Amino acid sequence: MAKLKETIAIQYDGLLNSYAMVFFSKNKVFAWILLLVSFFDSVAGISGLISVITANSVARIIGFNRYNIQSGFYGFNALLVGLGIGVYFQLTVELLILLVFASLLTLFITIMLEGVIGKYGLPYLTVSFLLSFWVVTLAARQYTALDISERGIYQINEMYNLGGQQMLAVYQWFDNLPLAPSLVTYFKSLSAIFFQYHLFTGMLVAIGLLYYSRIAFLLSLIGFYSASFFYSVIGANFNELNYSFIGFNYILTAIAIGGFFIIPSRISFLWVILLTPLISMLVTSTSVILGVLQLSTFSLPFNIIVLLFIYTLKLREKHPPALQLVGLQEFSPEKNLYSQRNTESRFPAGYYIPLQLPVMGEWTVTQGHSGELTHKEGWRHAWDFEITDEKNKTFTHDGEKIADYYCYNNPVVAPADGWVEEILDHVADNPVGEVNLSQNWGNTIIIRHSDTLYTKICHLRKDSFKVNEGATVKKGEVLAHCGNSGRSPVPHVHFQVQSTPYIGSHTLDYPFSQYLLNASGGFQLQSYARPVTGDKISDIKNNVSLSHAFHFVPGQILEYKISLNGKPDKNVRWEVLSDIYNHTYIHCVQSGSKAYFQSNDIMFYFTWFEGKKDSLLFAFYLAAYKITKGFYRDLLIKDTYPLKVFGNGMLKVIQDFIAPFFMFIHADYSMHYVSMADELDQRQITLRSEARNHYFNQDRIYAQFEIFIDLDHIDRFEVRRNKDVIIATLLQPHNS
Repeated sequence: MAKLKETIAIQYDGLLNSYAMVFFSKNKVFAWILLLVSFFDSVAGISGLISVITANSVARIIGFNRYNIQSGFYGFNALLVGLGIGVYFQLTVELLILLVFASLLTLFITIMLEGVIGKYGLPYLTVSFLLSFWVVTLAARQYTALDISERGIYQINEMYNLGGQQMLAVYQWFDNLPLAPSLVTYFKSLSAIFFQYHLFTGMLVAIGLLYYSRIAFLLSLIGFYSASFFYSVIGANFNELNYSFIGFNYILTAIAIGGFFIIPSRISFLWVILLTPLISMLVTSTSVILGVLQLSTFSLPFNIIVLLFIYTLKLREKHPPALQLVGLQEFSPEKNLYSQRNTESRFPAGYYIPLQLPVMGEWTVTQGHSGELTHKEGWRHAWDFEITDEKNKTFTHDGEKIADYYCYNNPVVAPADGWVEEILDHVADNPVGEVNLSQNWGNTIIIRHSDTLYTKICHLRKDSFKVNEGATVKKGEVLAHCGNSGRSPVPHVHFQVQSTPYIGSHTLDYPFSQYLLNASGGFQLQSYARPVTGDKISDIKNNVSLSHAFHFVPGQILEYKISLNGKPDKNVRWEVLSDIYNHTYIHCVQSGSKAYFQSNDIMFYFTWFEGKKDSLLFAFYLAAYKITKGFYRDLLIKDTYPLKVFGNGMLKVIQDFIAPFFMFIHADYSMHYVSMADELDQRQITLRSEARNHYFNQDRIYAQFEIFIDLDHIDRFEVRRNKDVIIATLLQPHNS
């Protein structure tokens, strides 16, 4: 029974997604609208349905990837073939037989394309539909048992047969709307994607497209009207879009290039306009060539332009942020955009190797980038670190001896895992106030972290090195001790990042991944930031309880008893799992929701949520969005949620339309480290966090949270949203 339910669920999802995937979507509401539209020609609707079921069933029987079947990847091309065949022929037994084998051919071509062009990271789009449909069309000319359809000639009668007088009245009302001819052609081009050519069906598709994605809807208009403008300028016959199934090439290309395969932006919208003439040339030229065989060009121009453009972008040497290919596809232009912007703000692109501070404890930046003393020109991206006291003095006594300086002889550590590239260790420390210009860098160590990323630490004490050249080092491992060698009038640590392994190499502008800033209001967590002169900064030291509480590994189980406004509610069970890509997540058994996370020795943070937003897991995702595993009283952590997390009604709809150009809604996270009852045992910790919405000058609290940690686990978790108070109490500690 369980296996039967699983099979039904796969087929159901695969069926609906096959319809929605024609527009690069997985939206179920949009899918039902498209399914309904396909049945405006009943034979075409039945044919499309049979083709999808056949392709998905065979893919399942053969043993292809369940996710691909459920996502509609193997079904949407077969759907288009079925719709096309159904439009051209009458419903007969012979047609049904042809549909089954046409679906098989389409599936096999799809799988072949997945292997051939998929290895280049390219989508197969509707290429398998084109190849299969052309083959079937040419072959069907010799199949005398098939009856050519006469549907479409008497549309009024067909509408009456479909839904009686009411359907006919609706159809005629829409058909008589006083719309501009170009808008009528736009709607008909939308319906042509499903082999329909009615204004009414096109408007239904437009409504579904608008519901699915405001950006996709806007792009469809931009693509179509760019074509209309080009046709008028170049003197081409725009009326050809009124009597052939080709106007949708501009619409689908615009959606694909402007917001699906490329992150929506001003530049992606501009490319939609710039590619329009190329589509037009291909529409006209391929129509002439294929006309010899009496075949339609259908979606061939769309396929050629999208594949050429994506492949071109993949071969770039540089990847400007204004024109980025989508990394993790969310099947929504809005979600792609919001996730990308959120990822950029949380984890700046290009910094693949996180670097920590090269020192332990609290130090002060006495010279930052583009410093007033050194750190100039090609060497401007560097830092000097010293230790200061509460009066900002760097030394004790009179400061005439190097040993008077707080930082002298303190250890320096590896900022990340790597290999010791070079060590210079023969320069004596300078007396205070003197410098050694002939041996400018003093005693130095260079660590290689990758072939293009090196870090250099200078002015170290002679004979203090704990590692040798060629040795492997781990992040945080002691390398040597602070000294006063080279161009160094007082003891300090010089640190820089560079792309080459030489002692005199120019610097790179590269941030530290995480560190604590001791500001006037307390500690603040800084992520992927660059400290400036005067900043008091420190590394993060682990707290035992926090480290254990947020150390989730596959196999762990957490069960919570929930009360809502003081009354007992249902219990929930969470399981820690990992997928085939080794992405770890917390799974809520009751709601089916998943919260993906990453964790290292000092940080825990959520990266992704999918599922129900009324679940306790979603509240926990918001509450523990970013956690440092070190406890510092009054520490403040700030971050941003992806905008898709919250819904803001009509404001969100408006934001969707203009998101590629301007963002006025923001979703912010803040975490406050409140108290720790037992400093010695590092237990009984209280954390408070808050999720907020900001739009224009409005600031609204979405929800507030408290997390109570005791005995190395999350003992209690409270949620306050609107007038509701939810308290979740742990029933069962972590099990593995």
